[in-house]
This record gives sequence, structure tokens and C-alpha cells, in this order.
Amino acid sequence: MPQNDRTWCFWEKDAGFFDAIVYRQWDQLAVHGPGYSAVQPIAPYSYKMIRGDDFYQYCAKAIRQSPQVDCHWGEVVRQESLPDGAALFLDNGQIFQGRYLFNSILTGMPVLATNELYLLQHFKGQVIETAAPVFDPETATLMDFRVPQPDFTAFVYVMPFSATKALVEYTVFSEQLLQPADYVEALQRYIQQNIGQPYIVKEEEFGVIPMTNHRFPEREGNIIYIGSAGGQTKASSGYTFQFIQKQCDALLAALLAHGDPLAAKTSTPARFRFYDSVLLRVLARRSFPGQLLFTQLFQHNQLRDVLQFLDNETSIFQDLRIITVLPKRIFLKAAWEQAFCRSGL
Repeated sequence: MPQNDRTWCFWEKDAGFFDAIVYRQWDQLAVHGPGYSAVQPIAPYSYKMIRGDDFYQYCAKAIRQSPQVDCHWGEVVRQESLPDGAALFLDNGQIFQGRYLFNSILTGMPVLATNELYLLQHFKGQVIETAAPVFDPETATLMDFRVPQPDFTAFVYVMPFSATKALVEYTVFSEQLLQPADYVEALQRYIQQNIGQPYIVKEEEFGVIPMTNHRFPEREGNIIYIGSAGGQTKASSGYTFQFIQKQCDALLAALLAHGDPLAAKTSTPARFRFYDSVLLRVLARRSFPGQLLFTQLFQHNQLRDVLQFLDNETSIFQDLRIITVLPKRIFLKAAWEQAFCRSGL
């Protein structure tokens, strides 16, 4: 039986491909930051959670039932684009060839250009159960900055399953990982100060997501990069799940319409890449505290508008209304440095 080693949370307007395995969903979100605390409805969005073990079983069943899919297991040792296709080499000696090769393997830290930045989003979560009811099952906490902010940005999010059970996750944006005990201590402190009930830990998870404005290649010949390896992780937030779905939809549509997935347009629009780079630069340099940055975004905008912005789906007029609530001098300086390729770090 697969273990629940991870959880995906995302917002979505309509019914989605994975609705059959959505474990919980919420129609309102809370944000807590310096001098600000609010709960807002997010219609037309819903905030959805999928558990890893459900996802694996769902996809495995779909693969087993498809006559068009064969599964082979092995370690990838090499990939090669060929004049008329691509080849995949496994450690067991097997070689597979096809017209296209879709690669989601992300291998280490990329070589950065002078205006490219790299942070890690790392997090530890615990599913906890309390003896007494303490959670509001109708409200998920998207970001709670009521945790120490030493030399990095840190927050907690809380996804309640019931009045007595929730996923509590401690998240950090920084260049280096913490010691394992540091995550546990931060969770214990947060639960003691903000939940205040005896509890038991039912499950744990840990993950690391790269936050970078590095331009990952979309393709190399007939090798097509997908997921984080294809640049589908949003640089300023680490959000990935829905961007992967959009990329896959575009590739499939191009394949069905033109017989060629390379006809798909899957790159992030230039202005959103620039916004991400500027926000990432401010976070990396700590020129404006991350907890204030995100708090101001949510405090002075409708939460649903910020979600649309983070989805790269706003108009330029909406963009201006959203980002002009941030300190202009600091962000104009970061934008200038980014535009003229100065590392500044």
C-alpha cells in the first residue's frame, strides 16, 4: 500500500481532472500576518487538497486500464535526441525509442546567469489530532506568519480535515535547509501557541521545491521537458501542481490538433516571469521582509484577485492594482537591477 509521503494543495475555479480524489476542499481562506488577520471567501475558486497515496493509486489504476501505456522500471542513465525521435537508456540495459521523449527529471541546481536567483522552499508537515475540537473545518489557513522570522521567510499553513484533525505545515524560503530538529521545534511551538491543545502526530511529510527564475529549456531536439524540469514551478511562490496540469493540457491539445506537441505554447508570459524575478530578488536579498510582502498583498487586495495573479491569469491593469500596494522604492530598485542583469546578491 503506497504511503502518504506528500500532499498537494491548489485552487481551482471549476471541476478538475482530479476531483474524484480531492480529499478536502475549502471555500474560504485565512491569512495572518503582522497587524493583519482575516478570513475571506475565494469564490469562484475552491482550495483543494489531494493526498499522495490517493494520487498514486488513482494514476496507477488509470495506467493499468490503458492499452496505450506500458510501464517499465529502472534508473535513467542517459537521454538522447535523435534526428527522427529520441532514446531513453536505463541502467538495466533497456533502451526505448520514440518520436518524442517527455522528461520530468530535475537534476540538481542549474548554472545561473547573472540575473538569475535560486532559493529553496522547504517544509515539514504533521497531520495532528487533538482530543478537543479546535479547528474550523470550513476554513483553511493559507499563510500564518506568526512564527519567528530570523534571516529567512517562514510561515505555517493549516488544512483542517475536521474539528479535531488537521495538516499543519511549517514552510521556509531560504538558501539552505534547516536541521531536521528545527522543523519539529517550529511546529511544536506553533501548535502550542496557536492551537493550545494536547495532540498526537498521525502522519509526517517533508519536501523541497526550488524557487528560481532560471530559464529551464522547454525542449532539446525531440526531448520535451515537463514539470519543474520544464520551468513549471512559479519562481516567487513555488506553486507547481496546477501549472503542470496546464502544461500537460497544452501539450496534449497540440498533439491531437497538429500531431506535434512542440506546437504547444507552454512558457510563462514574459511579464509574469519579470514579476516573479523581482519578487524573488526581494525575498532573496531580504530587502523587504517576506512576511510583510505577502501580508500587504493579501491585506490590500481581495484574496481571490491575488490567487488569480499567482495563477498568471490577471490582466496588466489588475497586475498594477495588485502590486502597487508594495513599497515602490524597494520594488522599483529590484526591478531596475533585474532588468539590467545585475546580480546584486
